[in-house]
Amino acid sequence: MAASRTNNSPAIRFVLDGELHVVDDQQPTLTVLQYLREHLNRMGTKEGCAEGDCGACTVVLAELDGCSNGNGIRYRPVNSCIQFLPTLDGKVLFTVESLKKIAGGSLHPVQQKMVDCHGSQCGFCTPGFVMSLFSLYMMNRSPSAADIRYALSGNLCRCTGYRPILAAAEQMYELDDPSPADFEAELMSALNDIRVDTDKELKKDGFHYVAPCSVDSLAKSCAAMPDATILAGGTDVGLWVTKHYKHLQNIIFIGNVAGLNQINVTDEFIEIGAAIRLSDAFEALLIEYPDFEEIVRRFASPPICNSGTLGGNVANGSPIGDSMPGLIALGAEVCLQRGDETRCIALGDFYLDYMKVDLQPGEFVRSVRVPRAKVNVVFRSYKISKRFDQDISAVCAAFALEIDNETIAGARVCFGGMAATPKRAAACEKALTGTRWDSQAVENAVVALHTDFEPITDMRATGEYRQQVAGNLLRRFFAETSDLCTESGEKDAVSVWDYAEQRA
Repeated sequence: MAASRTNNSPAIRFVLDGELHVVDDQQPTLTVLQYLREHLNRMGTKEGCAEGDCGACTVVLAELDGCSNGNGIRYRPVNSCIQFLPTLDGKVLFTVESLKKIAGGSLHPVQQKMVDCHGSQCGFCTPGFVMSLFSLYMMNRSPSAADIRYALSGNLCRCTGYRPILAAAEQMYELDDPSPADFEAELMSALNDIRVDTDKELKKDGFHYVAPCSVDSLAKSCAAMPDATILAGGTDVGLWVTKHYKHLQNIIFIGNVAGLNQINVTDEFIEIGAAIRLSDAFEALLIEYPDFEEIVRRFASPPICNSGTLGGNVANGSPIGDSMPGLIALGAEVCLQRGDETRCIALGDFYLDYMKVDLQPGEFVRSVRVPRAKVNVVFRSYKISKRFDQDISAVCAAFALEIDNETIAGARVCFGGMAATPKRAAACEKALTGTRWDSQAVENAVVALHTDFEPITDMRATGEYRQQVAGNLLRRFFAETSDLCTESGEKDAVSVWDYAEQRA
């Protein structure tokens, strides 16, 4: 895995099976999947949906991460079908073919147990399952049943069924780890050798790709190319290319910007940089707000959360982004920068209209600030969709009540999927504020909700259904938290995921 000690070349560099790959002559929107299949003839990685849903294209990226696995390396499964090739800069890539090299020419324990447990029929989806399980194998040596199911939530199988695949996941730890004794040390050395420490720029066939390393460089790039597409994780932008065939002439990638790759915790708030992956952002939020669990668990699959960013989800402006209702209900702010000037505004004020946000030309999202938890604030966020995993919300709701002597001193209620933007329910909040948290207050607030929204009907739900669900979610919030809002209450609310685990 040898490479030169610095990554100050303008070219993109990554390691695959111990070999350094240098990319300086490819279109920036070439996907990792296309590069593997069309340029390296690696056919194990498949294209199924080309939008990050089915998992047939799953590969694993190794990155430096001092907080993970006790060894400074994190193994992240990602969807290669929507990951642009230049974003591999500074990383080590593993495909299903890589496992044979790791295992010294034999099957890796993940593969062996897939064989032993008859986890494959047609085999099309199998490499993706194997790579998701390889990441789990490297990161968690004693996963629970829930951990295994979540690790596979981004992989679809339509012929074998999940029972033998789950059995393979449970049994793969019975076999010895075949990795060479110096595997981790070599991997760490390779990652340090190709660590990104300078701005990168690619130009090819009318495409212009810039990957700055500092906030100052990012600000200058945005000023020079105010109409450029800001690329973070690519979980949405990737589809613009693979599904809509857009020609993204100018791209600014923020994944290497040191100032945006940090989570800072102060006495007042948790500040999450715009380039922080969703998986890392959610870890930080769950420590402070464990009742965010349902949204975190059901937001998206691990490959999507390992690519997408919280900043990107916020900046996207979608009315159905699952993170926004909860963040708005908690009073989060979004911090923006243009040139040397910065401003922070309430996240709810950031959304102006359908897919329209308060961003000036050349301005970019720098971070999201979430207030620290308060002992007298009761919070929940819920998601309603047709499928439990991997589905877009019909309705997403979030509630935060400030309780003072069993009276609601303040209420913040926000919904996604009910309007053109994530929107607070002003009439509902007014009906709740100043009242005792009881069933009568809830029913009055449910009536008020009808004046807050006029939801549309689309393929996910009718407007009438959304309106009814919105009221029912408020009732659910009351059912889970009414005892928590009294001095003597000792109720321990059970989340949807906990309930599903108990039923399983």
